[in-house]
Parts: sequence; structure tokens; C-alpha cells
Amino acid sequence: MARHLVTSAIPYINGIKHLGNLVGSQLPADLFARFQRARGNEVLFLCATDEHGTPAELAAAKAGKPVDEYCAEMWAVQDEIAKGFRLSFDHFGRSSSEQNRKLTQHFAGRLAEQGLLEEVTEKQVYSVADGRFLPDRYIEGTCPNCGFESARGDQCDNCTKQLDPVDLIDAHSTISGSTDLEMRETKHLYLRQSQMKDQLNDWIDTKKDWPILTTSIAKKWLNDGDGLQDRGITRDLSWGVPVKNGEADWPGMEGKVFYVWFDAPIEYIACANEWTDANGLSDADWQRWWRTDKGADDVRYTQFMGKDNVPFHTLSFPVTILGSGEPWKLVDYIKGFNYLNYDGGQFSTSRGRGVFMDQALSILPSDYWRWWLLSHAPESSDSEFTWENFQASVNKDLADVLGNFVSRVTKFCRSKFGETVPTGGAWGAAEEALIAELTTRIRAYETHMDAMEVRKSASELRAIWAAGNEYLQAAAPWTTFKTDPEQAAAQIRMALNLIRLYAVLSSPFIPDASAALMSAMQSEDDTWPDDVNAALTALPVGHAFTVPEVTFRKITDDERAEWQERFAGTRD
Repeated sequence: MARHLVTSAIPYINGIKHLGNLVGSQLPADLFARFQRARGNEVLFLCATDEHGTPAELAAAKAGKPVDEYCAEMWAVQDEIAKGFRLSFDHFGRSSSEQNRKLTQHFAGRLAEQGLLEEVTEKQVYSVADGRFLPDRYIEGTCPNCGFESARGDQCDNCTKQLDPVDLIDAHSTISGSTDLEMRETKHLYLRQSQMKDQLNDWIDTKKDWPILTTSIAKKWLNDGDGLQDRGITRDLSWGVPVKNGEADWPGMEGKVFYVWFDAPIEYIACANEWTDANGLSDADWQRWWRTDKGADDVRYTQFMGKDNVPFHTLSFPVTILGSGEPWKLVDYIKGFNYLNYDGGQFSTSRGRGVFMDQALSILPSDYWRWWLLSHAPESSDSEFTWENFQASVNKDLADVLGNFVSRVTKFCRSKFGETVPTGGAWGAAEEALIAELTTRIRAYETHMDAMEVRKSASELRAIWAAGNEYLQAAAPWTTFKTDPEQAAAQIRMALNLIRLYAVLSSPFIPDASAALMSAMQSEDDTWPDDVNAALTALPVGHAFTVPEVTFRKITDDERAEWQERFAGTRD
């Protein structure tokens, strides 16, 4: 039994996420975790809310609430929505947890001991109108690289270039809108990433199987221009992990907190500690996943994220892990995703553009969204959500190919043989050919899923569904029944077993529908079909079933038009 540690990029606390966020990290991570569990492997799937930094402060101020109260409320909202999309986290944690505070301060102490932290006195932007230093995301202006007019002080969302606030053209405070900004001296800690450049480069070079998207972004940050730069890891904020050297105070750093991009990835580890604490387990139970001296040597660790998060996960977080000099588990594979765009523009949480996760669930059950998003995952390039494509994909793949097959088979059996698997007849050449095709396709499906090739996996799964339809169409048991009812019984026996097989294979993609089909087939046998022939006899003669409700309904043209107008790209 293999052991898989799976994390998806932790979402900011500042509001409900959109479908682009979902498909760029959490949803494909859930697909992979569910698949590995279905194969009988041991999985620890972790995620959390990213609660520190300026986005949380700004969102709390806008809501008129204390930031800790706002974060607690939004964690509950995000947790509920994650359950709505059937994201099967073993634990959904919080970066503001006590576990993360202690671990972040521990790592800072270790990095200081290793000579990888440096105190730097620098000039930072101070807003006279606001009476405070402005961290990166409290400053907006025009990007000097691409001309995007709403670039933030740490990074341009348009071209993804890393920025400093002083780089921005026509910079202003996002708190007051004031342009009365000046540079004042303040002291901060810097992570000496440049000292680790060669070690990082050698480590990345060993990852021959990483997606081109992941390695190209990492190499660009390592080598472009002046190469990998040291990075500030503290901020003049009140909300965050207080700066300490392990458990000791840090003279000169009073009143400062660690930069959110330092403590957020550490939450992946702390989240496992939260998981054990929440379930009455021991420290050994989380350390066996994260410490190579405590059993994590045989763990395969996979991270899922959008391409904007790749630099921090390929460089900054590994610097923290490697630089600590302690035996922490490093990531084995990083699955990076491009962007999902929305109807000719970009999804954006901060700008309220696109369909958001709570809105999606108010329209249709999660499986409709899961199928479309995963089957159109932005892997090799950006992809685009359009209502026309969504309607066509749901109606064709889910309603016509899978749902129609289930309906035809179960209703025909009920009318001719009753609600039990019928006896009679024997399989012939057509059935043997179907078993051979399914065996080939299921092995290909497994290969794609293991390799995290999401769209190829979806395509293969759809082909597996389609193979059953083609068999049913060719066998035509409704015609066979007129002259050879026993042979029709054999055909329907095959088709009923196909429904159970489809439920098992489809569960990582569409878990609710799969559970409903298993219930209708009155089976709890979710054994993975290593032997396809055996899997197609799992429901024996005489086994009872019920005709399920409509598995997937079609989206009408009127609904599509209404939703297109209703979600024109903004949110109040």
C-alpha cells in the first residue's frame, strides 16, 4: 500500500472563491486523493485557509469586523462550501492556528541558526494620510512591466512579475486612496534565498517528471535577470504570527509579524498537527507524514496549485525546508495549473468577476461542476468557461452518455425481468470484446490518473461510459428479447454490472452520482476493477436493484440564457 500526502494551495480567507480557484488547486487535488484511496492506498489530504496578511485585514475592515472574528466566520463559510463540492480533506485547517504559530517561529529560529536570515534596515512606503507603513498589498498602481493599472505592491496579477511597491507607477494607498506616500526607514528580516540557489537548482534538476509549466516558472525565477533574490519575511502588521526566534523574543522585531508567504506554506505541516490534535492522535501520527526520520521516507508528496503560486512552492518554501537543516519531507511532485478564464475575461476574487463557488452550488449539484471543470482543466494552457460549453458538456457527457445508459438499462430490466439481475443466456463474442476494450481503457485511465493528467483521465472515463452505450446499442436487448429472451437477459446482466463498474470508476470525478448509482444497485462492493471480468460479475443473478432517479438532468436553453445574464461577470 503506497502512502500519498496531498496538499492543495491554501485559499485566502478574504471571501468566497470562484470556479477558477477551485479548478486550479482544490478540485484536482481531491480527484487525485479520491483515486488513490479507491486504489486502496493510504492518503492524507490537507488544506486550510490562509488567514494572515493584508487581504484578511482589508476584507475584515470592509466587513466592519475585527480581523480574527472575520477569519473565524469565513473559515466556517469556506469549510461548508468545500463540503458542498465534496472536497474530501482529511483536515481543513487554519493558518492562524496555534500549531502554525509555533511551527513558523520554530522554522525562523532554525533558519537564523543556519545563517539564512538577515536583518535589513530599508525604506518602505509610509502613508501620511493613514499614519502607517503600507505592506505590499495595501498599495496599488500601474505595473512597470506590462502596464496593468491595478498591479499590487508585491506582484502584478496580469503578468505575474514580482514587484516592490516602489516599482509601481502612480502608486496609491488601497486604504484611503491617498497618493501622499513617502519612504521611511524600518527594519525587517530577509530570507537569504540567494545562498540556496545552487542547491535549489540541483534539486529541481532531479525532478524530471515535473510539468513543463512548473519547472519553467521555477527556472525563470532562479535565473532571469539577477537571479533568485533574497526576500523579506516580516511585515509591519498586527495580524499574523508574531516574529520570534523559536520561543525567544527577537530584539528589534517587536510589533512585527511574519510575512504571509512565509507562514502560509508552513501551515501544510501544521495542518497535519491540527488533524492529529482534532482526532485525539499523537504527534507521531502527523510526523510520520512529514519527518523523514519518523517514517515519511516512503511518502509521496504531491502539491496542487495555480501557476501564480508556483514560485513560492518551488523556491521559497523549499528554502525554508532545506535551510532548516532538519529532516522534513520535501515535495515530490508539483502539479501547476494555468488560469480558467470566464466568458472572454478573467475570474477575479478581488474584483468580483465570474461564478463563485456558493453561486454555482445554488444552481446545480456539485457533480455537474466537478465534471465540467475537471474535463476542461487548464493544464497545458489557459482554458475558458462559457455557458454554451458548460451546457453542451453536461447534456452530452453526463445526461446522454452516462445518465441515459443507466436509465435505459434499469427501466428495461424492470419491465421485462423485474428488479433483480436476470438469469439465463451466456456471454459471447460481443461481451468478450467489450471486456477486452474496457480492460485496455481502464488501465489507460489508471495511468493518466496516476500521472495527474486530468483532462486525459476525464476523456478516458467518458470513453469507458461510451463503450457501454455502444455495446447496448449493438446488442439491442429490446430487440433480442423478442426472439431470445435468455440472451437478452445475459446482455442486461452485463449492462447492470456495468452500472456498478461505472460508479466505482467515476467516484473520483462525480462522487454523489457514483454513490447514488451504488445505492440503486444495492451494492457496497466498491472494489477497484483490477480484474474487469470479475468486476462484471459482481452483481450475481437474483441480486436486487432499484431504478434510480434521473442521474443527470439536461440544462435547458432558457436556463443557460438566464444564468448567462445573471452571472454577467460581477458580484456585489
